[in-house]
Amino acid sequence: MANYDSFRAARLIRFVNLILQAVLFLALFVGLNYVALNHTWRFDLTESRRHSLSAETRAYLAELERDVQIYVTIPADGADEELEQARRDISALLREYTYHAGTKAKGRISVRHLDIYQDRRDAEQLGLDLPNQVVLVTDRHRRILTLGDFYTTRDLQREGFHGESALTAAILDVTRAEKQKIYFLAGHDEMRPEDVDRRRGLSQLRDELRRRNYEVASLDLTVSRQIPDDAALVVVASPQKAIRPFEELLLRDYLTTRAGRLILMLDPGVAHGFENLALDWGVIIYDNVIYDLDPRSLTETNSLRLWRFLPDADSGITNNFVNGSGLSLIVGMARVVSDDPGRSDDEGLRVKKLIATSKEAWGESSYLLRNVLPSYTPGQDLKGELGVMVISERDKPDNLPLSVRGGRLAVLGTADLVTNDRIITVGNLNLFLATTEWMIDRDNRLNIPVRPIQRFQLALSAEELMRLRFGLLLGLPGLVAIIGLIVYWTRRN
Repeated sequence: MANYDSFRAARLIRFVNLILQAVLFLALFVGLNYVALNHTWRFDLTESRRHSLSAETRAYLAELERDVQIYVTIPADGADEELEQARRDISALLREYTYHAGTKAKGRISVRHLDIYQDRRDAEQLGLDLPNQVVLVTDRHRRILTLGDFYTTRDLQREGFHGESALTAAILDVTRAEKQKIYFLAGHDEMRPEDVDRRRGLSQLRDELRRRNYEVASLDLTVSRQIPDDAALVVVASPQKAIRPFEELLLRDYLTTRAGRLILMLDPGVAHGFENLALDWGVIIYDNVIYDLDPRSLTETNSLRLWRFLPDADSGITNNFVNGSGLSLIVGMARVVSDDPGRSDDEGLRVKKLIATSKEAWGESSYLLRNVLPSYTPGQDLKGELGVMVISERDKPDNLPLSVRGGRLAVLGTADLVTNDRIITVGNLNLFLATTEWMIDRDNRLNIPVRPIQRFQLALSAEELMRLRFGLLLGLPGLVAIIGLIVYWTRRN
């Protein structure tokens, strides 16, 4: 009986010992996870620090006061290698944002990957209708980023990843308390943001602007007699009548004394009255219709295709178009606009042509004559690389010795690129949005370096690939088996 009691006591002691070991192991596991979650050390050993956020971004995230929900609509099907790589790059970047925002900031960043086709109901409730986007949403604002906002390209190949600068700027934008307001000038039969007409309406452009946290309204100076104080930007889209002198004075005052922003989109064949205002800002507006015989400049429907974009590091408007990105503009009739070579030497005025035609183009001056085929007339028509878009800005208004925020003007020789019929063209929308962001200082180009994309290629012959395959499938398991047998034989003896 004593032996039986001893045996039972031994079993009980062994059982308690196992329970204690399990409890200690579980406590160790929970403790290590707690320490790893709250007291982590992270080291980025890559040469370009591609897995680390910049000090500037970390400082912004530390002051984040509003929750930001980020939706990634890039599908994870793996069929497209470029899309899959973009998904990996953006997902890795977002993990860094969620980590840093979750340590000290009041606000939090949460990320959800959503397939708009498989999760149709959730996508409709959230207002997500397009794939390959990154959408940032707060309790007040929303901002949409496309894949083109994350990469720089050259010759149709991605060469740099600037997702951190784009994402940080977008977070700063959606966490702002106020919306920036864009006014469309009215009273001269301009294109209207509430018009749904296919050829003259801007309703789709209005919707795109609202999705990007802009407020859109109309402005009739003949009624209000002033430009509102909350006007971040004024857009004039295809006026069919000339503005009145007092309206021109109001716009001049808005540009000069209030450092205003103005976009002029002027179709040919109409008297608009902006010639003198534009000339004071170093821009000449011609009444010549562009004809371009270069095959690259014509579409199948005989629309004008604009494909020559000039780089401008200061504004960044054409960044997504240069270096062989493949983007272009599709428009109807367009007039010639150009920088004024005879303008006075004004240190504070910077004028830059951003879009031009090919060398085969000319500006037809007799386009209003009926039953006459357009043809170049030397001495009468303009010839060569003609301008279609020019921007101008003053950094030192009134000859001040300081560099201060001045007015900005953009002149386009057509308004057709933003109509409901044309805005679906990726390049058209991209250009107008880039111009708008430069106009109102929505700077996506923060002081964050672009991370180079490193590509590695492993070239193996068929024989080398076969040896590698046998080594992985048979060599490593065989080595483990041999070591196991040696250990077994040693312990047995």
